[in-house]
Amino acid sequence: MQIIELDKEQLKELIKESVRIALEENQNKINGQSPAQAEEKLLTIQEASEFLKLSVATIYSKVSKGELPVMKRSKRLYFSNKELLEYLKDGRINKI
Repeated sequence: MQIIELDKEQLKELIKESVRIALEENQNKINGQSPAQAEEKLLTIQEASEFLKLSVATIYSKVSKGELPVMKRSKRLYFSNKELLEYLKDGRINKI
């Protein structure tokens, strides 16, 4: 058995990282993915709507206001599942 001494900041970081990993694993279970499968996937507006549990109209509104991370190709909008998850976690606002 090995005993390791940690200062207060190291302990905080260890706990923070453990909680982040646990939340990520839980989100993957909810989405039916193993951690290895948690790859970036591009979502259509309908899929983003389901992912965020918002109406399509609300998604369009948030995109027009620059509140959601989005990619535009031709007339279609695409959303990264990882960026949307980060958007939710951080509560951040991204500009197009």
